[in-house]
Amino acid sequence: MHTAVTDLLGIDAPLVGFNRSPGVVAEVSRAGGLGVLAASAYSPAELDAQLTWIEQQVEGRPYGVDLLVPVTTAALRGSGDRATLAAGLRAQIPDEHVRFVEELLIRYDIPAGTPHEPDGELIANLDPSGVPALLDVVFAHPIALVANALGPPPPTLVERARAADVVVASLCGTPEHARRQLAAGVDLLIAQGTEAGGHTGTIATMVLTPEVVELAGDVPVLAAGGIATGRQMAAALALGAAGVWCGSVWLSSHEDISPVSVKRKFLAATSSDTVRSKVRTGKPSRQLRSAWHDEWEKEGSPAPLPLPLQPMLISDAWARIDEAADAGHEGALALESFFIGQVVGGFAELRPAGEIARTIIDGCATRLAELADLK
Repeated sequence: MHTAVTDLLGIDAPLVGFNRSPGVVAEVSRAGGLGVLAASAYSPAELDAQLTWIEQQVEGRPYGVDLLVPVTTAALRGSGDRATLAAGLRAQIPDEHVRFVEELLIRYDIPAGTPHEPDGELIANLDPSGVPALLDVVFAHPIALVANALGPPPPTLVERARAADVVVASLCGTPEHARRQLAAGVDLLIAQGTEAGGHTGTIATMVLTPEVVELAGDVPVLAAGGIATGRQMAAALALGAAGVWCGSVWLSSHEDISPVSVKRKFLAATSSDTVRSKVRTGKPSRQLRSAWHDEWEKEGSPAPLPLPLQPMLISDAWARIDEAADAGHEGALALESFFIGQVVGGFAELRPAGEIARTIIDGCATRLAELADLK
């Protein structure tokens, strides 16, 4: 199955799999697609170790990395080491929000949990001064693609990618986003519809994809959002996309590192059980709806804070919720959630990531053949 994307990336099938789990990334690449590691939670040293491990697994097959370099964040007060930056940001979090989260955890009887450092890697990845170190690691490895998760890629990223012959990709949720990405010099656009998990806009994939394809000209486009089967992949190709970017589907894989408790909730969910909300990151993102969202939406609850203040506010709470939910704690299970797209309604069982990838690719080929036979 050859498209402009398979030629651009040197892969067998136009399927890109995005996930924070190195095991998923490796299996997608081994299946003939392109695995892309979500690297927003890694320090430079950790990222180097993960990319080295992936390379050992894929045995020369292409893979990519997705970084989080946001266009705007809450003001970084102070400068210097990570602790200073974290303290400056935490000083911006209102006491009202701190009390709300504390009272919510008490109301659901969430245990204290294992102590951890809640701010470190988030600060390292959102502080502009930390970006060069991450780029140094990324371009020290033979990656095929680098993507920016939020907004146009900075000029430094584009320049370094050009020098290393690495494809630059970026997500867009509106035609205007696509125009800005093209002006920044990206090689590959990802048109992500509102059905997707994580940070999304409000335009559906069916509408957005052909709009972005029309704008992109010779720049290939991947469709994202609501794609977890071969039929959906074939539909994306019919809309003019040169391939697909899939994220949520890998959360139903054995290799994905999400807590078992949330995977069980995914398997029980329908496509109507997600919500687009700011309560996890401060930016609109699609998640599995739970009691956590209900509490934030009650009258009198505070409004979510901007990125990165909201994740700093709730990071310790979510570590406690995840830990307690995996132990079967009733209150934690009611609150438990994660980023997921509307395709969650199609999850029937957990499967190996490689099997999922091959099923999507083979199902797409079958559907395309069926369409070719239509009179």
